[in-house]
Amino acid sequence: DRMAQSMIGRAEADGRLKQGDRIVEYTGGSTGASLALVAAAKGYRLKIVSSRAFSEEKLTQMAAFGAELTLVESEGGLITRKVIGDMIAAAKAIAAEPGTYWTDQLNNRDSIAGYHPMGEEIWRQASTMGGGAVDAFVQSIGTAASLNGVAEVLRRHNRRTRIVAVEPGESAVLSGGQSVAHKIEGIGIGVVPPMGNPRIVDEIIPVT
Repeated sequence: DRMAQSMIGRAEADGRLKQGDRIVEYTGGSTGASLALVAAAKGYRLKIVSSRAFSEEKLTQMAAFGAELTLVESEGGLITRKVIGDMIAAAKAIAAEPGTYWTDQLNNRDSIAGYHPMGEEIWRQASTMGGGAVDAFVQSIGTAASLNGVAEVLRRHNRRTRIVAVEPGESAVLSGGQSVAHKIEGIGIGVVPPMGNPRIVDEIIPVT
């Protein structure tokens, strides 16, 4: 929700998004549900490109918040590099239409700022419980915005905080492996995310 509000709010502030425009995004549903919530609150129409590779509950939630869904095919109902690429291509085509703003979550650095307050809250709440420091932060990787945003804040408070990225073991591309189909939603897009920052990550752990 923070990330969606940051992407939309910053686009409004600099004129990329204007009242009456439509928003478009490709998503498995986590970002999509948040964008749908913020778009509904602000009065924007939202077009979501997704796939049945992702849970029916997420698709239903996005539609319930008012998003218009376009679903691309996925072989065997699995999350693959191809289905992510097809979703991005479909969103890009829609974005070319007049009066459409593409949030483009994989490349939109406005999303990172949405996680800075979360980093401050984690630090403050951990400090309240004693110790005054966060020794490590572990985050699964989709766009990498959440890891980047929180880690930047934690490292400002404690440069020794250990940052650990998690990815699907079946498709461990961050660890140098091959892109393979998997079923862990919200992470593992099959390529190294454009906003990935290897300098901020101390360790990468593949999980099944």
